[in-house]
Amino acid sequence: MLQIKFSSASLPAGGALAILVPEGEKRSAIFQQADKATNGALTRAAKADDFTGKEGSACVVLAPSDAFERVVLIGIGKLEAVDAWAAEKAGGAAASRLGRDEQATLAVGDLSGALVAHAALGAVLGAYHFGLYHGAPEASKNHRLAELSVLTDHVDAAEEAWPSLSAVARGVVLTRDLVTEPANVLNPVEFAERASTLKSLGLEVEVLDRAAMEKLGFGALLGVAQGSANEPRTVILRWNGAANKDEAPLAFIGKGVTFDSGGISIKPAAGMEDMKWDMAGAATVTGLLTALAGRKAKVNAVGVVGLVENMVSGTAQRPGDVVRSASGQTIEVLNTDAEGRLVLADILWYARERFAPQIMVDLATLTGAIIISLGHEYAGLFSNNDQLAAGLADAGAFAGEKLWRMPMGKEYDALLKSDIADMKNISGGRAGGSITAAQFLKRFVGETPWAHLDIAGVAWASKAQNGQPKGATGFGVRLLDRFVRDGYEYEPKD
Repeated sequence: MLQIKFSSASLPAGGALAILVPEGEKRSAIFQQADKATNGALTRAAKADDFTGKEGSACVVLAPSDAFERVVLIGIGKLEAVDAWAAEKAGGAAASRLGRDEQATLAVGDLSGALVAHAALGAVLGAYHFGLYHGAPEASKNHRLAELSVLTDHVDAAEEAWPSLSAVARGVVLTRDLVTEPANVLNPVEFAERASTLKSLGLEVEVLDRAAMEKLGFGALLGVAQGSANEPRTVILRWNGAANKDEAPLAFIGKGVTFDSGGISIKPAAGMEDMKWDMAGAATVTGLLTALAGRKAKVNAVGVVGLVENMVSGTAQRPGDVVRSASGQTIEVLNTDAEGRLVLADILWYARERFAPQIMVDLATLTGAIIISLGHEYAGLFSNNDQLAAGLADAGAFAGEKLWRMPMGKEYDALLKSDIADMKNISGGRAGGSITAAQFLKRFVGETPWAHLDIAGVAWASKAQNGQPKGATGFGVRLLDRFVRDGYEYEPKD
């Protein structure tokens, strides 16, 4: 992970430098000093490129002097409009353009201490690169950045805010790493073993194997797993940070299908390689609990992730099979590719029964239908509680991880009626697919305030955007961390 150091705002002797530039404001002292040191090269380049500091704009000046290898100007828009998300985007954009250099400097101008820390968070995430399987050094030549010095007049305030945000960065990085790993490496057992290493942060980690899940009656989850040679696991992560250790926890539930072939209802070959990230919900829950433990959050929280591989074999679940869930409700499986909801059915019920949580939030790459509805800009939000839904939407707006609330209702619920079981796992039609999936999940949460986040469209980015690289996004870690801070730790927003 990129190392961050906060320093007083004085022009470095040279190297690689990024400067955040507001629109319509007098240029900062660092800009003016750097411009003077490069004989006006920055001003000339900005004029030639029509760079005014507009949000999202950038101007790269290569070798403007013997001392400076590159100077990158990053527009942040009107200074008074810069919020945490805008600062993170700017920091990410700067880091992504400084990647060829092992060490670099970021000058943030007049941003407040809290916003400086958010710019540093964005830089860490913008510099992210998964290079574990690259053999040739040139493959990573654009991802060398290891240390970033952040220049600010608010060093003390930035350093005070940074440890908490650094913990969030570690959670996002872990989530991205897990989502990016190939499925031949990250199977359910390996995922559980990696989760177990988080005990070093103070998390309690419990792993349920097949025998334990059979004893608990996890018929829906185990039905998905029965076609794979890789054993299933359920992992429970607990953080007890509230003053009252007996206070009911917040529960976060994650779908962890480490590879989804679709089972006997097999997926088309084109794009099936993407199904290694059908465990993004579980990865997000793991990253969130990592962040909460890392920053010593003053809250009790539990994460429950169901880990399976959905494969085709002679032992695979068949369309038409009926399984009995841990809740006792029976499910007619009409489509084995609608497997995520079967995994969640058991662990949602388990989390509710065992922990009696204040609220439950599940995350899952659940349906392609949500991508048809919302594209890749918003995750779908479904809930049985208006207050919970509003809190999540507000947190998403703050963190730049947007949610759109979708409808639910008994009319959709009726579409799940089965002739031979308590319910079927699909409606049987294409209409409202993400909604009927949410209605299915709702049957396992009882009266507990609950929200379902369908992150199928936002867990993976096909191109770099908003200062973040192509690939796994880590969507949900920042959103849920902010949700916990604002709703349950009663800390003011930064």
